[in-house]
Amino acid sequence: MSTTIRGLENVYIDQSSICYIDGRGGRLYYRGYSIEELAELSTFEEVTYLLWFGKLPTKRELKEFSENLVKNRKLPSELLDLLEKMPRAAHPMGVLRTAVSFLGNLNGEPSATMEDVLKKGISITAKIPTIVATMYRLRNELEPIEPSKKLSHAANFLYMLHGEEPPKEWERAMDVALILYAEHEINASTLTVMTVGSTLSDYYSAIVAGIGALKGPLHGGAVEGAIKQFMEIGSPEKVEEWFFNALKEKRKIMGAGHRVYKTYDPRARIFKKYAKMLGDKRLYAIAEKLEALVQEHLSKKGVSINVDYWSGIVFHAMRIPIELYTTIFAMGRIAGWTAHLAEYISHNRLIRPRLQYVGEVGKKYVPIEMRE
Repeated sequence: MSTTIRGLENVYIDQSSICYIDGRGGRLYYRGYSIEELAELSTFEEVTYLLWFGKLPTKRELKEFSENLVKNRKLPSELLDLLEKMPRAAHPMGVLRTAVSFLGNLNGEPSATMEDVLKKGISITAKIPTIVATMYRLRNELEPIEPSKKLSHAANFLYMLHGEEPPKEWERAMDVALILYAEHEINASTLTVMTVGSTLSDYYSAIVAGIGALKGPLHGGAVEGAIKQFMEIGSPEKVEEWFFNALKEKRKIMGAGHRVYKTYDPRARIFKKYAKMLGDKRLYAIAEKLEALVQEHLSKKGVSINVDYWSGIVFHAMRIPIELYTTIFAMGRIAGWTAHLAEYISHNRLIRPRLQYVGEVGKKYVPIEMRE
C-alpha cells in the first residue's frame, strides 16, 4: 500500500535553483544569496530581477528593468471603473483577486511560455501596488493618486496610499518587507500557482489562484491575526495571563510555528529590527514579552517565531490599515510566484497527485423505490 503524506509535508515534486530553506538552521537563500545580505544591501527591484533571471543585474540591466516596472504602474480606465464599483466591505485580497482576473480578460489569453510569463509578470508586479492603494483610497472616499514616475517600487506604494512621499526610513522598511515576502520555495500559494500553470493555463489564472491561496489565515492572512493578537492583549502586564489562557484553550499563537522552520524564522529577525526602530512602543513591548514566552515554552516542540509575527507592527508604524497587510504579502510574493511559474513550465509536467482511497468498492445500486 502506498504511503499517505497528509499536506504533502516534505514531499519533493521537482528541483529548483530559486530558493533554499534550511528549516533547522533557520537560514534562507534566494539564488544562493542569504536573506540577511539581500535585506541589508539590495532593493525589491533588484531581488525580483535576481529571482526571475538567476543573477544579480548590472547597473544598466537594473535601470532598464526598473524603468519597465515604472512604465507599467498605471491602471487601465476599465479597471478603475471596476474598482469604483467593488463593495466597500469586500476583503482587499478578494478585490485584488478580482482585479488581476479582470486584467487577464483585458489582455487576452497569453500563451504559456517562460518568456510570456516574465513579460506579464512585469505588468502585474507593477500594477498590484496601484490596485491596492487605489482600492484603499476609493473605499475611504479619497481621490486615487496616479503612480509616480520617479519613486521606487516601495516608495511609490506608500505615496499612492497616503498622498505624500514617505520618509526615507519608511521607504526602506517597505522595501525590506517586499524583499522578505518575495520568495519562500513551494509554499501553499506557490504550489497553487505552479499547479494551475502546469495545465498550460494562462499567467493571470495562475496568479489569481495564488492570491486565493495566500488569502487564507493559515498562510498570508496570519499577518493580520498577529497584530490583532497584540491589540487584544492590550498591555505588557497582561501578556502572561493571555498566553497561558491561550494554551489552555488550545488557541493558536498567531505568528508562531512554521511547517518548514523548526527554529526562529530568519525573516522575523529582520522584521523585528524594523519593528523596534519604527513601531509603537507598547505593541513592541507586548510582542517582545509574548515572544519570550513562546520561545521558553514552545520552541522545544519546534514552534518558534515566524515572518508574520513582527511585520504587522512595522506596517502599523507606517499607518497602513490592518486589512491591507496580506495584500502587501502578495505585492512581494508576486516575484516568487512568477519565478517559479516560469521555471516550472520550462520543463513542464502536469501536477497530478493521488489520494489514497479508504472507502468501499463493489456496492450494489438499490433503486430509489426500494430504499428505506
